[in-house]
Amino acid sequence: MRELNIGGQVVRVRATPLALLYYRQEFGTALLSDMAKIKTGISGFDHVLCLQIIWAMAKAENGPGKQFPSFETWLSSFDEINLFDTTFVTAALEEAARGFLGTKSSQE
Repeated sequence: MRELNIGGQVVRVRATPLALLYYRQEFGTALLSDMAKIKTGISGFDHVLCLQIIWAMAKAENGPGKQFPSFETWLSSFDEINLFDTTFVTAALEEAARGFLGTKSSQE
């Protein structure tokens, strides 16, 4: 589990199999396939795709059977998001790599 600071809000995320299911249900594609499309660096980086992955991991952290907003509603809860802040993006992708691919994060 990781805590991300996004737009001044703390978002708890966990890369679990539930996140894979929630991602497929909400977006109709496979999270891991989409994650493989993410490019490093600001140029060509798909920020919406990254936010989709964060949303699925946040919903998984929230747990099954509990209320959680749709992606659009969740995004609207942020007044602003600094998309050039690589801190939360890096932490989110590290959590995804740790949970889905078994790699170690910089926190370990």
